Amino acid sequence: MMDLSAEKYSREIERIHLLNQYEESLHQRGIRYIAGVDEVGRGPLAGPIIAGAVILPRDCRILGLNDSKKVSEKKRKILEKEIKAKALSWAIGGVIPREIDRINIYQATKLAMKLAVQKLHLPPEHLIIDAMKLTEVDLPQTSIIKGDEKSASVAAASILAKCHRDRLMELYEKRFPGYGFQQHKGYPTQAHRTAILKLGRSSIHRVTFQVKEI
Repeated sequence: MMDLSAEKYSREIERIHLLNQYEESLHQRGIRYIAGVDEVGRGPLAGPIIAGAVILPRDCRILGLNDSKKVSEKKRKILEKEIKAKALSWAIGGVIPREIDRINIYQATKLAMKLAVQKLHLPPEHLIIDAMKLTEVDLPQTSIIKGDEKSASVAAASILAKCHRDRLMELYEKRFPGYGFQQHKGYPTQAHRTAILKLGRSSIHRVTFQVKEI
């Protein structure tokens, strides 16, 4: 009888192998430094938008790596440490709410990604980006719809960005009590909308984002 744990391990190895398919195809073309880029925080009513950029070594195996939305908070924190330990380079870029209001969320997303890429200490030779094209960055790029589910480096970037932003929102919980930032991280939950209608907007709320009671 097949050992179930061994079977699960084998399936996970195969999943991680498939998750590296985009990176491997680029490696086979002689491209060494491939940066995955992803963002978190486009939808919240408060807080910054954060982007991560990660260059993983070839054949990097990080078991459990996946889109940050599909991983529990506890697992994300474990993965974050492993990603940072194994990555050849990683960086975070962010855009504050005031700037989001000034340039709009789409432009702020691209700016956060550009900043993350620019902060990498190893110059990337190719970017794999979740569903966007960074025309402001003069590098070869591959844009993948749902890239955080299909590319290891993009998934790693999404994990780092999510963990970083969550920590920021937990700090804002202490600075701006009453909004519940620790629970909803600035996303438009019913409790968050009700708190805004009661307390008004804080200085980290995005004034161009519409607030309606559910």
